[in-house]
Amino acid sequence: MGYDRLKDKVAFITGGGIGIGKAIAKAYADEGATVVIAARNRANMDQTVGELQAKGAKAFAIPMDITKEQDVIDAVRMAVDTMGRIDILVNNSGIGGPTCYIWDLSLEDWNEIIAVDLTGSMLCAREVLKHMVPAGKGGIIINIGAEGGRSGDGRSGYPMRAGYCCAKMGVIGLTETLARECGPHNIRVNCISAAATRGDRWVRVMQAKADATGIPVEEVIASVMKNVSLGRPAEEYELANVAVFLASEESSAMTGQTVVAHCGLHWGV
Repeated sequence: MGYDRLKDKVAFITGGGIGIGKAIAKAYADEGATVVIAARNRANMDQTVGELQAKGAKAFAIPMDITKEQDVIDAVRMAVDTMGRIDILVNNSGIGGPTCYIWDLSLEDWNEIIAVDLTGSMLCAREVLKHMVPAGKGGIIINIGAEGGRSGDGRSGYPMRAGYCCAKMGVIGLTETLARECGPHNIRVNCISAAATRGDRWVRVMQAKADATGIPVEEVIASVMKNVSLGRPAEEYELANVAVFLASEESSAMTGQTVVAHCGLHWGV
């Protein structure tokens, strides 16, 4: 168990059944939070919730398709009705979309990426804030961005991932705007910007790039890692540690910030 930095807090985590979202759910539970996981895949949610409950944590699952407005409205309302409030929102749900040049990208794929990665974050924030603001007790919103939308030395494009890049740049804009709107209500809004993070999703992205370019996947991974100071991808638990920090009082003076956690990614010389 952790240090109870989030004791008695209620956290609503989208896409918390697998990957980074699952790591955040575990870390929050270890810190004393009640965790509500909202996602499309019921099997993944149930497994994660079961693991958390087996450790004595309070955890619940709510089915939700983040691309459907009514689903988001209903899921947030259910969480508030059940838990009494939401103290922390983590907008983690996201998809990478296809790896291809823009001239091969279909409008359907583009719209889906924007719907999940950007519009979904807006909908969740909007609905949670409808409860947070009137409650007058402050709160935390953490958006999960990516270095496809921002690099360590500024914003950068992401070849063959246009939809993902644009959505994640939009997440940064959403973060900074919400921080200004919500500040007077003592609601802090920050973003975690990750890059290569070890896990099944990263492996799939690397393989997709290899398939699209005809370059062996080992060479694709090596080309990415040569631009990472630590020479390795981040671990999911490392990003979860940042999410705990941003949700705790340890970061009480921080809002509107994009915290970069990518093992030292730099674009090649």
